[in-house]
Amino acid sequence: MAKIEMKTPLVEMDGDEMTRILWKMIKDELLLPYIDLKTEYYDLGLSYRNETDDQVTLDSAEATKKYGVAVKCATITPNGARMDEYHLKEMWKSPNGTIRAALDGTVFRTPIVVKGIEPCVRNWEKPITLARHAYGDVYKNTEIKVNGPGKAELVFTDEAGNETRELIHNFTGAGIIQGMHNTEKSIESFARACFNYALDTKQDLWFATKDTISKKYDHTFKDIFQEIFDGEYKDKFDQAGIEYFYTLIDDAVARVMKAKGGFIWACKNYDGDVMSDMVSSAFGSLAMMTSVLVSPSGVYEYEAAHGTVQRHYYKHLKGEETSTNSVATIFAWTGALRKRGELDGIKELMEFADRLEKATIATIESGRMTKDLALITSLKDVTVLNSENFIKEIRKTLEEM
Repeated sequence: MAKIEMKTPLVEMDGDEMTRILWKMIKDELLLPYIDLKTEYYDLGLSYRNETDDQVTLDSAEATKKYGVAVKCATITPNGARMDEYHLKEMWKSPNGTIRAALDGTVFRTPIVVKGIEPCVRNWEKPITLARHAYGDVYKNTEIKVNGPGKAELVFTDEAGNETRELIHNFTGAGIIQGMHNTEKSIESFARACFNYALDTKQDLWFATKDTISKKYDHTFKDIFQEIFDGEYKDKFDQAGIEYFYTLIDDAVARVMKAKGGFIWACKNYDGDVMSDMVSSAFGSLAMMTSVLVSPSGVYEYEAAHGTVQRHYYKHLKGEETSTNSVATIFAWTGALRKRGELDGIKELMEFADRLEKATIATIESGRMTKDLALITSLKDVTVLNSENFIKEIRKTLEEM
């Protein structure tokens, strides 16, 4: 059987630890036998990011702008322990944060629903999509450690040299300070991306922040969303029979727990990071959630919503068997291949992506799965597979299709 030909490369961003091991298995078993895979490769593993002073991350973002579609493996965002482990020159920023800032995109994360893996929240009947703002806030913060008494101020100097000052705190002892920012342009892009995605998917859109406490920062998000909705989208939403509303983040959490699902929940950057993990875990597993970054210019970057599975990687290094769920990473590849096929008019590539997703779900629903799913499934007499054999079983299902 001839391999499916590609016209334009995908931008391929390799990653770290156990997900890097799975990345190669997925390519070898599920992609290369069927596709004449064209990619522009970037190694975003922490060692190479350190070697290039993180230039490789910026280069991968620029390539994504050029080619329009990227697929990314999970990567390490270093902390103090990683500084020592990898002998880093400095504590490099989150590569996801760097790429999101470069693309000015919004991240949409949706659980992968499988029969036999019932949500922990009994009334959830449909997936809940998290729309996560992908720029600024804590991910682009500046921090200072205060060693003793003193005055901390927030200072803005305009182009004419005029200063605006706000007292943060009069320290009487040691402490910490954090400065965050965002831009109206990025918030506007976020709002339009959410409204467009809601119209495309015919789903209600919720937006939640904490404007009662953050009366300028969070309130600006709320105001921009409302202005854009009223001016550009209200009639379109009415025609589509869908709803937009704003609520406080604490009220949204309470509502989500009682809802049936089937809507989009838009959150600021950190809220979206945390809530998407909560939703994916409640639907079954962190490894069962799709994630796509969409820029205002129509650029797409697909990734898994989870981390590098460090604990399994250390077991792998010791030669011990692992049972690591690769579903979200597989769906990152299928999402990117489908979008590449759509943009290039390659129907076979889109159909292959659909088949691979169906094969992955069918494998689990037949009772063949990784340990994390076996622990929560309602299916009886399941077979627990190790990392490699799970991928090979998906290939068997794909071949049968």
